[in-house]
Amino acid sequence: MLQDQIMRALVLATILTGLLGLLFKRNLLLRVLSMDIMGTGIVSLFVLYATRHGKRTPTVAAEEAGPYADPVLQAVILTAIVIGFSIVALVLVQAMYMAKRYPTLEVDEIEENWMEDG
Repeated sequence: MLQDQIMRALVLATILTGLLGLLFKRNLLLRVLSMDIMGTGIVSLFVLYATRHGKRTPTVAAEEAGPYADPVLQAVILTAIVIGFSIVALVLVQAMYMAKRYPTLEVDEIEENWMEDG
């Protein structure tokens, strides 16, 4: 019981760390990193809630196991991981383009240069 509470607290701390970094960091790459940290925390939260006591992963075994965990949830989590990776890759490409066009990664300076370009 204590392990579950510690795991929940760590997962929620990971999500909160990513959210705070997304809100308060002004560097574009640090914002992308914070977004990835928050996404990892959310996937971990789903994995934590998908695994219940007494449920096993459906695998091939010689002996008969007890109740199995739902494989649909595992497929959804795998899909979320792939989509999160794709989004981070696209955002990094856009950040590279912006760093090439405006020679900085600070959001405030990029906004100022963007307003000047009009």
